[in-house]
Order: sequence, then structure tokens, then C-alpha cells
Amino acid sequence: MTSTAGSTTPTHPSERSRRVRRFTRAERLVHRATAALMLLCVGAAACLYFSPLAQLVGRRHLVVVVHEWSGILLPAPYLLGLASSAFRADLRKLNRWARHDTEWLRAVRRGWTSPALRPAGKFNAGQKIYAGWIAGAVPIMMFTGLLMWFTGLLPIISRTNAIFVHDVTALAIALVVLGHIRLAYRDPQARSGMRTGIVDRAWARREHSEWLQEDRRRTGSP
Repeated sequence: MTSTAGSTTPTHPSERSRRVRRFTRAERLVHRATAALMLLCVGAAACLYFSPLAQLVGRRHLVVVVHEWSGILLPAPYLLGLASSAFRADLRKLNRWARHDTEWLRAVRRGWTSPALRPAGKFNAGQKIYAGWIAGAVPIMMFTGLLMWFTGLLPIISRTNAIFVHDVTALAIALVVLGHIRLAYRDPQARSGMRTGIVDRAWARREHSEWLQEDRRRTGSP
């Protein structure tokens, strides 16, 4: 039996074989920093738009500053993460639509739960759509936010139009992020993968069979 660094509990080889590494430390840090900034930005926005929260929190100017700068800094974890080869590899996976992604969507629409009928790579089709949507929505929020902040930045676009697009997109982001959190809450293994970087092999076989096969070929694991 062996033990991992910083742990006093021995780990049997057979137990290690039931686990598979899903995310590196760099990838997890990018996710955590992005999630923190997103929640801070959305929370500050809620305090600005909903009177009961605004009255409860007070200090409107400070909330405005927090909202503006958390939004501006939102791309920073992504840009820093590009220094990680594992993060760049995951971006390539997210940007690549495969035939099994179409099969996954069809299975979800029809309510099929069998792993054989819902094949997925490291990221399933739903996660790819979510990532692509967020990647498109965040620049829109930043652009319209800057137009609201610096009113003379682009005179051909009125501040009223910028506010409308910003508010509608913000509402859509809030709903999508809540859905993302809800799905993560329902899947302890997915949360474990993002928290520790490691998941059960049985879960990977059930939810991401194509990725597990690829990982086996890459590492030569059984």
C-alpha cells in the first residue's frame, strides 16, 4: 500500500485503479477564479437592480465598482490559463464537435440514460454548448458595459440600447449559470472532479465513455 503526499491514509493499488485524473491543478484554478468573478459580478448586479437587495446592502458606489471590475477581470483567469498545456488541450476539446455529441443530444431529448446510447468525450455536448454560449456572452457584456461606463466611446450606439442589451444578456447569463450550478449540485462526481481533479472510473465510463477510452489509450491504463 502507498500513501499520497500530505495524506496519512494508505491507498491500495486496486483503489487507485478505480480512479482517473480529470483536471490538472491549473485547470481547476481557472475554473474557481472564473466562477468567483462571475458570482461576484452577478451578485453585485443583483444588488444594483433589485431594490430590496440594494437597500439591504447599501453603499451603491462600492457595489458599482465591484460589479464593473469583476466584469472587466472576468477574462483574466482564461488568459492566464493559456499558459497551461492541459488547459489549451481542453479548449480544443470544447471547440471540437464530434459525431458522438450529436448522439448525446439525441439521447437526452429522448430521455435515454444508457451509457451506450449517450456517448461523450471529456466534455459532453451540453457542456460544449454552455461553454460556447458563455464565451460569446461575456464579450457582449463587457462591450455594452464599457459603452455604459464611457458614454462617448461609440456615439453611433446609444446608451439606452447598450443598457437594454446588457440587461437582457445579464438575465440570460444568470439563468444559464443557475442551471449550470443546479446540474453540478446533482452530480457529486462532477464536483469532485473539479474540486480534486480525480473522479471514479465507473462514473467516467458511464458519463464520458469516449474520454475514458481515449485516456486509456494515452496512458496505457487498464
